[in-house]
Amino acid sequence: MNAQTITRTDENRQTDELAFAFLRSNRRPQKPRRTGLTEIRGPYYSPLGPRYLRDVLETMGPHVDALKFAGGSFSLMPERALCEIIEIAHANDVLVSTGGFIEHVLTLGPEAVESYIDEVARLGFDILEVSAGFISIPSDDMLRLVERVQRAGLKAKPEVGIQFGAGGASTPQELEQEGTRDVGYAIDLARRCLEAGAYLIMIESEGITEEVTTWRTDVVARIARELGLEHVMFEAADPEVFGWYIKNYGPEVNLFVDHSQIVQLECLRRGIWGTKSLWGRVVTYSRTE
Repeated sequence: MNAQTITRTDENRQTDELAFAFLRSNRRPQKPRRTGLTEIRGPYYSPLGPRYLRDVLETMGPHVDALKFAGGSFSLMPERALCEIIEIAHANDVLVSTGGFIEHVLTLGPEAVESYIDEVARLGFDILEVSAGFISIPSDDMLRLVERVQRAGLKAKPEVGIQFGAGGASTPQELEQEGTRDVGYAIDLARRCLEAGAYLIMIESEGITEEVTTWRTDVVARIARELGLEHVMFEAADPEVFGWYIKNYGPEVNLFVDHSQIVQLECLRRGIWGTKSLWGRVVTYSRTE
């Protein structure tokens, strides 16, 4: 039997076998992987504490690559609880990301930014997302932030997009009034960040598939073509959206979803379940070794 196995890191470096391993499903790279990444949203729309996270990762940990805080939610927690969440994630080979809170910190001045980056590193985060959806910042400053984050020993993950004012559940009408940026500018900025050593580029969904009257699938196609799917992660915190990405770009596209959607997304990636348009149509090919 060619059993599929997953590896869970704990004190014993134990290797567990998935249940029903004799049933064929799409092969997935083992962690740490570079493609087919799933990043899940941590506490924001609902709380997510250590006990809940432990339950989530005990069952779905092999399918989760990163945990992303949202809205600076970590700043509302006791440090003890925050450190416990980070430790649980690391015990399951899950990276921990700050999310885009640096947008708020940037408004407090350079000294606050320096202290924030150092504190993120001290607490054991792995990824610091460098985003600017609500603010306007020169491209060269974005690059300087990427380099500063890396000097702190963290993975820099710039967020780029075409929508100014993205974030905070803005309405489509509000975003339409703000207008959109040229996709070529976003791609050029992303490319410069990658050349500066950025770990991955997060593609902001607003203006593309979120809070729009018509999806900008042309933007996704251009980003995928010019940057390469292995270098980007798409925000897709809606089943219709991540289903579309899997259907059009395959099971190894990197996606960010809510923590409540891990199972549904992995079922699509594995090709074992899905909506009518995806049922039995998501497949991979791997020669027998």
